[in-house]
Amino acid sequence: MSEKTAQSADRTGASPEAIMSHYDMGNDFFQLVLDPEMVYSCAQFEPGDDLAAAQRRKLDDHIRAAGAANAARVLDIGCGWGAMLRRLVDHAGVAHAVGLTLSPSQAQWIRRTPNPKIEVLEQDWRDHKPERRYDAIVSIGAFEHFVQKGLDPAVKLDAYRTFFAYCDRVLAIGGKLSLQTIAYSERTKVQPLLDKTFPESDLPLEWEPIAAAEGLFSLIAARNDADHYYQTLVMWEKNLLANYDKAVALVGKTNTDEFRRYLRMSAAGFRGGMVSLMRYSFRKKY
Repeated sequence: MSEKTAQSADRTGASPEAIMSHYDMGNDFFQLVLDPEMVYSCAQFEPGDDLAAAQRRKLDDHIRAAGAANAARVLDIGCGWGAMLRRLVDHAGVAHAVGLTLSPSQAQWIRRTPNPKIEVLEQDWRDHKPERRYDAIVSIGAFEHFVQKGLDPAVKLDAYRTFFAYCDRVLAIGGKLSLQTIAYSERTKVQPLLDKTFPESDLPLEWEPIAAAEGLFSLIAARNDADHYYQTLVMWEKNLLANYDKAVALVGKTNTDEFRRYLRMSAAGFRGGMVSLMRYSFRKKY
């Protein structure tokens, strides 16, 4: 057994292979669905916003919540295609932004336009050992992948505590963490299509991140923006349908139709209150 395999066996959460099975459908495919900055997470809408404006608003709100503006060093855990990294260094005055992803295609997308202020690593957060602490941490849409399905609730909560303990170790005293995750409003069974789309992953309950942070972080704010994710998913589906023939040419009709069903099922879950979109802001205590 390799060292990498041994590490994965000892850890909760989705494997790199499981992450890649979804996010590596291809950059060209996701360009058909997402906004120009390739943000694959819930936007934040104000009246009159199109998808691009709502995604910028979301990024800026996380920067504010993390106190990241003009910081020397900021960590983005689960950086996707790099929209937050670019926003941090190009618009928020951050000197050095580090992004972590398990998806090679996402890392390659970010590196296609080199920026000396941006560093992207294909690395699990548990393996990232910075030489100096960060002034702020942002994590958007990664927390969903930190535990596997079927874990005992106590084991699941301990896994989340491990994440907050890690953030505590690499964050400067008084630093802030801005966290966004999909969450269950109550314990429920996972829909089969969601299981197929995001293998080896589970969602937290709304209260679990708060409980896991206890003792290390103070909760500053928490909000449920499920309606914002409903709007985001509707817009993604609209983009997919507008580019349906191109999507089929890239990934096939079966994959395209399954992705559309995933978008519609997720939208129904947010609209019906089965799942929430939680945004949390925490401050490190010591």
